[in-house]
Amino acid sequence: MKRRGLILSVLALGVAGFGGAAWYATRPDPIAASDPIDPEMANALIRPYSPILGPEDAPVTIVEFFDPACEACRAFYPVVEDIMAEHGDAVRVVIRYTPFHGEASVEAIRVLEAARMQDVFEPVLEAVLREQPRWASHGTPAPGLILEIAASGGLDVQAARTQMLAPGVVAVLNQDRADVETVGVRQTPTFFVNGKPLDPFGEAELRRLVAVEVAASQS
Repeated sequence: MKRRGLILSVLALGVAGFGGAAWYATRPDPIAASDPIDPEMANALIRPYSPILGPEDAPVTIVEFFDPACEACRAFYPVVEDIMAEHGDAVRVVIRYTPFHGEASVEAIRVLEAARMQDVFEPVLEAVLREQPRWASHGTPAPGLILEIAASGGLDVQAARTQMLAPGVVAVLNQDRADVETVGVRQTPTFFVNGKPLDPFGEAELRRLVAVEVAASQS
């Protein structure tokens, strides 16, 4: 993942400004972080189409259930980038769409899928997150605003208007919604590292779990 100093500095402020309790509500019946989830549920963690940041063959996989309209997801983005930079080719991130914020989330996901078709997923993702307070306010983005923002990340808006409505994008949204239910995700972001749920939730816990899995992969 390319490092961009401006977005890191802007989003880092978001990390400092949030308390852990505001980010994440405790899930019922938490699973210990050291225990992988049930094998049947594990099949719903990753799909072949899921966006991947980092090396596809990395031995450690962070699955993030992610809502582009979620303030905590925005705040955690530079944390995830920093973890990937720290561990180099050993870590990849798989993004699962979790549209918990209504139409704003759905439209943003459609834009990101169009960006993926155009091979500009990461710069558009960064632009969308950087300007999230503008387009995601109260879940009612101004018409066309998010496309305008995505264009600053390199999106061809004219092509995107058609791509966003493609049957494949609808299928991605539907499957990710079904997998969110199967896995039992209730809040965003929710992380799994090599199939192990991050519980308790927090930046330090995520860094620790990733480090343990990287060390295990190298032993």
